[in-house]
This record gives sequence, structure tokens and C-alpha cells, in this order.
Amino acid sequence: VAPLCLLVLNSPMEPVIDFTAPWSTGLKRISVVSIVALALATLAALYAWRQTAAPVALLAVVLPPIVVLGCALCMVKGYVLNGDEIVVKRLGWTTRLPLDGLRSVAGDNEAMSSSWRLFGNGGLLSYTGYFWNRKIGRYRVFATDPSRSVVLTYPKRKVVITPDDPQRFIVRARTILKNRGR
Repeated sequence: VAPLCLLVLNSPMEPVIDFTAPWSTGLKRISVVSIVALALATLAALYAWRQTAAPVALLAVVLPPIVVLGCALCMVKGYVLNGDEIVVKRLGWTTRLPLDGLRSVAGDNEAMSSSWRLFGNGGLLSYTGYFWNRKIGRYRVFATDPSRSVVLTYPKRKVVITPDDPQRFIVRARTILKNRGR
């Protein structure tokens, strides 16, 4: 049994490492305020629809819950780092970021500062989509706490993620890249 354990421990395969995606105070506040506002809008539209039976009021009843559901399905739950890729765990599915082509992994707690949202979600249950700022240019984001930002640089794109322990993530990712000969 002991030689088998040594073989497993010395295996060239990289271990799978899970990272959570903790929410910042700002994300919590934005999410609560947004959900309350959308719930109030739904109730007001429901009242209007009951009074008028107007089809547009019915649309206003169903639209806010659809928005919350869509954001919930896209929210970031965590990250998995393995020997081949970074997996962004979401409620509805996963997004895979290959390690092939990844040029650098760097922490930058100001990476998302002064960003403009080009397309995506700016704070209802997560920050996801495409953003731009002067510091890093156009980037894709899968985040829950901008102060934990890790910038992944590929030849033609940048991605920002926010694992619970950015320093541990960076060290592990750089080790995997080094072992892969990058």
C-alpha cells in the first residue's frame, strides 16, 4: 500500500483545487437593494394589472422575476483550478478558461476600479460580463469581490476572477504553468 501512496503523491497530474467566491459588502448591498426594488416593481405592476388588465402591466409583473432568475443562473459560486483549466462554477453551468495560452496570473485589488460595464451584470448577485477601464482595457469578469481580483492575461484577452484566497490561487496557477513549461 505504501508504494502505491507514493506513486499517487508523486503523480505528474496536478491536484484539483477549489476556491470559493465570497461576496463583498458592496455586492451584498447592491443585490439586496436591487431585489427589493424589483420585488416592489413586481407588486406595483401586479396591482396595476389587476386594476386595468392591461397586457403591458402583466409583462411588468413577469419581467423582474425573470431578471433575478437570469442573474441567479449566471452568478459566480467559485473556481476550480486543475492541470488543464480554470473552471468558473456558476449556478446554471460552468465556464472554462483554458490554461493553454495563459501568459500571466497577477493579483490586482484595483483591477476593476473605475470600470465601465460594456455588457453584463454590474452587481445583481455577481459581476459578470465585459467591462473596460483605462488600466487593463477591455476584459471579461467573473467576480463577487473586486478587492480579491486576479487578472488572467491571454494573448488577445484579459479575464478577472475573484477567488477567496487570491495569493494561494496565484501561487498554485503559476506552479501549474511552470510545470507545464510555460
